Amino acid sequence: MFKRMRASAINERARKAQTGGKLEAAITLFEKAAALDPTWSAPLYNLGLLFKNECRWEESLKYNQRATEVDPKSEAAWWNLGIAATALGRWRMARHAWRSYGIEIAEGDEPVNLPCGFCPIRLNARGDAEVVWAQRIDPARAVLASIPFPESNHRWNDIVLNDGAPNGYRRVRDEDVPVFDELELLQASAFGTYVARVAMPKAEEPLAQKLAHIAAEQGGCAEDWSTSVRILCKACSEGRPHQAHDTEAAPPAGVHGVGIAARSQQHANNILAACESQLKSIEVQSLELALEPG
Repeated sequence: MFKRMRASAINERARKAQTGGKLEAAITLFEKAAALDPTWSAPLYNLGLLFKNECRWEESLKYNQRATEVDPKSEAAWWNLGIAATALGRWRMARHAWRSYGIEIAEGDEPVNLPCGFCPIRLNARGDAEVVWAQRIDPARAVLASIPFPESNHRWNDIVLNDGAPNGYRRVRDEDVPVFDELELLQASAFGTYVARVAMPKAEEPLAQKLAHIAAEQGGCAEDWSTSVRILCKACSEGRPHQAHDTEAAPPAGVHGVGIAARSQQHANNILAACESQLKSIEVQSLELALEPG
């Protein structure tokens, strides 16, 4: 009991040091707490979490694994172990972690293939964050389905490592859908991001779906950023957008900014040529490469 009390006090000092940005001091204190009471998993879990947040995957895997050995019922430690193993491509261990958490998945050395639905992902969560839509291909990986702004240094079809704790929600068809933070870019896609200026008649019906459909037929993607993008304050982005942010954007009259995901400049030109051919009322005014293919 006395050891646990001392370890708890040191663990709390470590948490305060971490909150204050003194990471090396926090690591030392968490390790001291863990050594003082080897039967207590909390400081080991806290070390695994700290290293996860710093994308130090070998260390995160090590301490989350130790935390699960001390407390095999720690769901949070199993989940973070699954994330660390996924980041390192250790698929047998990732499968073991998800199975221990309670997810039905077979053993094996192959990458996990366990679709987890369509959801928003917050890119660059610690910087100039942008929330895009993605298809989760397992509990810790997602393929970007939206075309991110080139400033994000992310592309359509990038594979990203995502956290498991929701950080905000988006309302879709009367349902709150959780937003997950990106932890790391795992695999850049072969598609670059191009920005087109496209003139559309004022009275024209919204063309976003038509543009996307034509681009998909050409093996790429198109997104009318002028009608699809919302600017949210931090509080709304990491919570639930209030009414002023949860409304449809009115399409501007005239020229729209359209994001194009294509493998090359010629591919982007082909997509826009098909759009002009099928949608006679639009006119492409310019096309610029904004982010090279990965």
